[in-house]
Amino acid sequence: MTQQFIHLKETDSTNSWLQSYARQNDPNEGLLVFTDFQTSGRGQMGNHWESAPGANLLFTLLLKPANLPANAQFVLSQAVALGVVDYLSTFGADFSIKWPNDIYWNNKKIAGILIENDLDGNHVGRSYIGIGLNINQLEFVSDAPNPVSLAQIIGRQLPLGDCLDGVYQAILDRYARLSQADRIRCDYKDKLYRFGQPARYRDANGLFTGTIEGVADSGHLLVRHPDGTLHHYFFKEIEFVIG
Repeated sequence: MTQQFIHLKETDSTNSWLQSYARQNDPNEGLLVFTDFQTSGRGQMGNHWESAPGANLLFTLLLKPANLPANAQFVLSQAVALGVVDYLSTFGADFSIKWPNDIYWNNKKIAGILIENDLDGNHVGRSYIGIGLNINQLEFVSDAPNPVSLAQIIGRQLPLGDCLDGVYQAILDRYARLSQADRIRCDYKDKLYRFGQPARYRDANGLFTGTIEGVADSGHLLVRHPDGTLHHYFFKEIEFVIG
């Protein structure tokens, strides 16, 4: 896969920019667009992503996963999240994946991932992998409850270009093994935040203490309730209570 980067000084959203560009130009797989600042950075389900200008990594990667059924697309999300954790783990321990694909260090959020897919029939045609990864930001001013940056963790700032190259390659390394779905799912479970640990959650019925027991192939989170029942949750159907 040929590495190609496009740098934008500023844009509304790298996902939106690359979607528009790809539909007009049909670029090769592996194209990555990154920016110094997003005016309307998006997260899962319309959430906003805070990033100081020039401090962090804000990028979208174009992938074209051959023959990936639309109903199995969560394995791509798992592979991408594992790639980000693989890269961050070169700096230390305690990085994990908070379902579905936020990246945590202990109980703090260091990265968010937004994947948007164009379907080709019953398969994924193009996949836009949007990532915000906190690298050098030392102060966060939004109402986000628990952000952290790599510089805060390791005590020094890092060249953004080197970080971009590193996380790009780590994601592609995982992506190259996408056909090994069982291995990806197993590795994802091993890195899953709060896996096997009783913790506080909130769903449509209120607060409860539950235990994450895994993730279904469909992407549903499997949580055991105090009464012994196993519940399946999809995105935004369960809230992690932190702090």
